[in-house]
Amino acid sequence: MKAARIHSFGPPDVVVVEEVPIPSPGPGEVLVRVMAAGVAPWDAIIREGKSKVSPQPPLTLGSDLSGVVEKVGPGVTNFAPADEVYGVTNPQFCGAQAEFAVATAGMVARKPQSLNYLEAASAPVIAVTAWQMLFQYAQAMPGQTVMVVGAAGNVGTYAAQMAAGAGIHVVAIARRNDRELLRSLGVNSIIDSSQPAFEQDLPWVDAILDTVGGSTLQRCVVRLKPGGKLVTSVSQPLPTGAVFFCAEVTTARLQTLTTSFDADKITARVGSILPLSEARQAQDMLAGAPHKSGKILLQIVNAAERGKQRD
Repeated sequence: MKAARIHSFGPPDVVVVEEVPIPSPGPGEVLVRVMAAGVAPWDAIIREGKSKVSPQPPLTLGSDLSGVVEKVGPGVTNFAPADEVYGVTNPQFCGAQAEFAVATAGMVARKPQSLNYLEAASAPVIAVTAWQMLFQYAQAMPGQTVMVVGAAGNVGTYAAQMAAGAGIHVVAIARRNDRELLRSLGVNSIIDSSQPAFEQDLPWVDAILDTVGGSTLQRCVVRLKPGGKLVTSVSQPLPTGAVFFCAEVTTARLQTLTTSFDADKITARVGSILPLSEARQAQDMLAGAPHKSGKILLQIVNAAERGKQRD
């Protein structure tokens, strides 16, 4: 099978697409025929050797995926061959950008029927991150007001949708040209972060969900109510009293997302789509090369190819 691999840490040009053996699922694992795989900032962290959890090279990049279960390992009873699934590979966040990938069974779930494979592969980590920020750590409740800093980003758009759908008032901190997107997600209070003194227009809020950090966050914190919760996905520097966490993708959390997707309460945002052969270019996009807004994706198998496989 083909896989996007690195044999040493470094810049995007260390990524190579090469032939490797198809892996076998161990106890508690499933082998997935990958249809699409996500490309995300943590892939760059792993590629650069800055991750605290990934193995040493050689390794296959990627965590988010969607596809079809090919085989199940010992002890797996909740999945069977031919099940359509989405999720992540493992706690090390690697192995997805390949034609086949082994995934921990407790970190995948059946794919939402309302999503195609590309949409499904775009969602797991960022949507779970938003859900945990909003409901697990901020413990936001209907009627409260939550500020989302970086509301037009991948995590921010999910957080805004989830909050609005739960009856939580959203104050979105974003750029002016993101207003149309945010209004389409049900957000009415949008503050232009490019304005010199935007913090003067901010209301008091019960919680802040931060995906940006830096000076933008510092200007927003002044409007957090006493006793309010500040949750951030940006680890450095960590403001006083802030909660930082790494997403924990589980079958149960994915099932919660599936219910929301299929009820049309949240929508996926697909950005640039490339074939597996252009995995290095996808890494260039992470490093700043032009790309569409939304999640960068590798399309491992397209619809036409899948049809041929069925014949």
